[in-house]
Amino acid sequence: MTSASKTCAPWRTDIIATKRRCGKSTWERRNKCNQERSRSVLVAIKTVLFTILVPGTAMVLVPYLLLAWDIRMFSFEIGAARVVGLLPILLGAVTYLWCAWDFTFTGRGTPAPIDPPKELVVKGLYRHLRNPMYVGLTLILLGEAFLFESAVLFLYAGFLLACAHLFVVYYEEPTLRRLFGTSYESYCKTVSRWIPGLP
Repeated sequence: MTSASKTCAPWRTDIIATKRRCGKSTWERRNKCNQERSRSVLVAIKTVLFTILVPGTAMVLVPYLLLAWDIRMFSFEIGAARVVGLLPILLGAVTYLWCAWDFTFTGRGTPAPIDPPKELVVKGLYRHLRNPMYVGLTLILLGEAFLFESAVLFLYAGFLLACAHLFVVYYEEPTLRRLFGTSYESYCKTVSRWIPGLP
């Protein structure tokens, strides 16, 4: 009996060691999942803060101040048809939120240039345009211009779109080429910058 016990002891030791390894592996996986979840929550919070501070200022605060300026020579009247402006506002808001979601949970980054996605986002609306987020924000401003019958907001929308174009061409695209290399080059060859079907 004593001899048999001694013979079986190594097997028991192996079983115990295996259980410990499995337990450790499970704990490590669980810990890794918790860390990933915490990172995702932190990135989402930063995206919300950026949205409030930057697009919120550009799409809400500045238009409010421009409308408060209220120079009638820069206004026009389209009557009840101005409610049509609600459609591009809604479409633009959905576009921005969709893109911000993909940036946060697919790219693991934010729309802020100082904290960009860690992975190249090519899904969702980014399959059709390279800059759908800027397009969405422009739609919001155009909708506001119709809704409030303001030519100033039309000019403001055009100004911001021009600034976005310069920012994309001279900063964003060179930065993405440096970060993602050939994968971004291939993406640029197949997906348009602003209008589907155009380079």
